[in-house]
Amino acid sequence: MSLPLINHYRQLLLDDTPMIDVRAPVEFVTGALPSSTNLPLMMDDERHQVGIRYKNNGQQAAIELGHELVNGEIKQQRVDAWLAFMAANPNAVLYCARGGLRSQLTQEWLAEAGIECPKVEGGYKSLRGFLFQYLMDYCANNHFTILSGMTGTGKTDIIQQLATGVDLEGAANHKGSSFGRPLNSQPAQINFENRIALDVLKLEDQLPETTIILEDESRNIGARHLPHYFADRMAQSQFVVIEMDFEERLERLWQEYVVERYLKTMAYFGATGEQEFASYLRESLLRVQKRLGGLRTKELLASMDSAIAVQHEDSFASHRHWLAALTREYYDPMYSYQLDKKKDLVVFRGGREEVIGWLKDLNQPTIYTSPEHQQIPHSDDQTP
Repeated sequence: MSLPLINHYRQLLLDDTPMIDVRAPVEFVTGALPSSTNLPLMMDDERHQVGIRYKNNGQQAAIELGHELVNGEIKQQRVDAWLAFMAANPNAVLYCARGGLRSQLTQEWLAEAGIECPKVEGGYKSLRGFLFQYLMDYCANNHFTILSGMTGTGKTDIIQQLATGVDLEGAANHKGSSFGRPLNSQPAQINFENRIALDVLKLEDQLPETTIILEDESRNIGARHLPHYFADRMAQSQFVVIEMDFEERLERLWQEYVVERYLKTMAYFGATGEQEFASYLRESLLRVQKRLGGLRTKELLASMDSAIAVQHEDSFASHRHWLAALTREYYDPMYSYQLDKKKDLVVFRGGREEVIGWLKDLNQPTIYTSPEHQQIPHSDDQTP
């Protein structure tokens, strides 16, 4: 039986082609693609049993066990799930880990049910490998423009409104600071990398020869880390700095870290929201205790606890006290130190609206060429 095979990885990804991922759930959660849906051929325990049989008795014995485990009603349920997906997404493709037996068998069972679904050649490994290599090549041949500025200048908001911005914090589901932890979990590291590569790929396809704008980030965004070649290229790129009055920045931080976070926490946790919000504030402050010192941390915790106690009486106003101190004593010195190291790469400074205007006018990657611009070598031991 000759069934369709597809290997146009770039177009599949650009088109957000719906994909049936027939790998086991344990494989899917460690790394997948945004347009994929996990409809496994074998569940985790079944895959585990087949793997043991393969190791002990070889491929044919493993195949036979797979047919025994996925048979009758179980088989029909899985075929029905694939058929339902195909009915809703007629242009869908399917893949397994490497484009081998699992995707082949899925194709065959679908064909028996009257549906032909293309199989991705090389499976998830090839799709992931394409994205990995694409982002490496892009970083080797392009610079970014980095949007920087003190905490509270609203850098992420600007990135999100720019047609040429890529939101790294959005990809990481983390605000990038000790108070930026999400209510839910961060994506798997591989999914974080896949998202960045996809965002860059789509932007370059839509707006070729355009400088991509990124927010100034450390190599780690929460528990996720930027690929080293990506972070290295960021560090070699031109910087644009927002300058803003302290009180305006404090107001932004108070709205984001306190008021908005409280509302989101209550909506997410319901009855336990008050306790969760207080825990979030305390734990976030304790994350920077090493830099603040034990005594100062204790003093700020006391100020924070006092604010929590009266937050419904003063509309959260008292939270400004500890937040102002933390910004002056921790965030501002840290950012000043980091910005000073990059001062030779700064090409523009200005107020928020001035910076937005400058970035919107920026549309040619050749506007800036670093004297250190060089290809990032591709290491032989780097694998997707």
